[in-house]
Amino acid sequence: MSVIRQDDFISSVADALQFISYYHPLDFIKGVHEAYLKEENPAAKDAMAQILINSRMCAEGKRPICQDTGIVTVFLKVGMDVQWDSKMNVTDMVNEGVRRAYLNPDNVLRASILADPAGKRQNTKDNTPAVIHYEIVEGDKVEVHVAAKGGGSENKSKMVMLNPSDSIVDWVVKTVPTMGAGWCPPGMLGIGIGGTAEKAAVMAKESLMEPMDIHELRERGPQNRVEELRLEIMDAVNNLGIGAQGLGGLTTVMDVKIMDYPTHAASLPVCMIPNCAATRHTHFTLDGTGPALLTPPNLDDWPEVTFEVGATTRRVNLDEITPEDVKEWKVGETVLLNGKMLTGRDAAHKRMVEMLNNGEELPVDLKGRFIYYVGPVDPVGDEVVGPAGPTTSTRMDKFTRQILESTGLLGMIGKSERGPIAIEAIKDNEAVYLMAVGGAAYLVSKAITSSKVLAFPEMGMEAIYEFEVKDMPVTVAVDTSGESVHTTGPAKWKDIIAKQL
Repeated sequence: MSVIRQDDFISSVADALQFISYYHPLDFIKGVHEAYLKEENPAAKDAMAQILINSRMCAEGKRPICQDTGIVTVFLKVGMDVQWDSKMNVTDMVNEGVRRAYLNPDNVLRASILADPAGKRQNTKDNTPAVIHYEIVEGDKVEVHVAAKGGGSENKSKMVMLNPSDSIVDWVVKTVPTMGAGWCPPGMLGIGIGGTAEKAAVMAKESLMEPMDIHELRERGPQNRVEELRLEIMDAVNNLGIGAQGLGGLTTVMDVKIMDYPTHAASLPVCMIPNCAATRHTHFTLDGTGPALLTPPNLDDWPEVTFEVGATTRRVNLDEITPEDVKEWKVGETVLLNGKMLTGRDAAHKRMVEMLNNGEELPVDLKGRFIYYVGPVDPVGDEVVGPAGPTTSTRMDKFTRQILESTGLLGMIGKSERGPIAIEAIKDNEAVYLMAVGGAAYLVSKAITSSKVLAFPEMGMEAIYEFEVKDMPVTVAVDTSGESVHTTGPAKWKDIIAKQL
């Protein structure tokens, strides 16, 4: 019989969340590096280089891989013979561990959890509560899987109730392109099959806790239908040509995980949840002998990768940019940004639109300026700003036309594709949309040389900041003519892959 002490359990959860905030699983780093080495699309290769460089920087500096430090999900397998030495229940202990991790002054993690989700949506300030799944098993140990899932990838989760005769592979191939690039590929797909709707969803999430091993599976060959499906789905998805960050390329997914469960004869529930380029999870076991000890990876296991500035790379000064200048930019180009930019995401855009509708003057003049869709992590030590990677841009699509036409905003910077209504607004106003790499937040923050809040300080990370940047790398994703790299890139590489096959 094991006795699990309250402090041991809480500190183990807190330490695990800090650990995964800056250490990628090594199997993931190996997978990205292999994809990087074989990638033939220069834009996708550059994106993966930034992901790998960012990962090593975070491991060295012990700072978050992504500014979205996630919603915490915990899978607990509690042995029937376990005893607890605790004044708190297990759920409260998990949440106390989350609280300590996210408020750790040495590595502040962004609090993203909002209470009253259909109402006031007020930030809980400490990233609690976690989403916790319990299973009572044989034995006298507590097995814990901890993950921190970013909103960009979580929002791309898909659920369907197929007919028993339907093809799961066909559904995945049809569905993945509808997810866009907001889940920051390359990553993994977790798929739950069977049970009931909620069981399929939980299995899809739990499957993402396992290490990447599809290369070993391919070498030995599948031994059951689930293993066959993993290989079929991975090949079919990569043949779509979506590529890293949706720019087009050879690798969209690096593994496909599947869990299944018996289901009703009339049913075929399927849930698919992607893991992004900020894959964060770890596993530990408590047996009553003390808190978990997580072994840091060896930095020598990270590949030596550099981000090369090509001869055609365009270096621009945002303080001097004109509408005529941006008309020269073409999709797929790499641009290095210098000078001052504004920031603002969902809450700031909503507030600005409300002010415009009420005839009020905005607190910041947007004319001729660029706005970066970001909610940065708080700085620590001598940092100007904490990790500051882009958020999913499509959430701002509904505001885009009014903001462009009412303010004279010239450019936007964010993550992944823009939808049709935003692209039309960009074209009509001869504006431009630039894409920063999702999953390279710490790397991006090092390009920021100064930061100050200009408006809406009560919004915290959603406030409007002014960043001054030096050589911040971005890709032209939508040019002034309305051409989108997230349309042309995947189409081109899907055709290239088809010809290779």
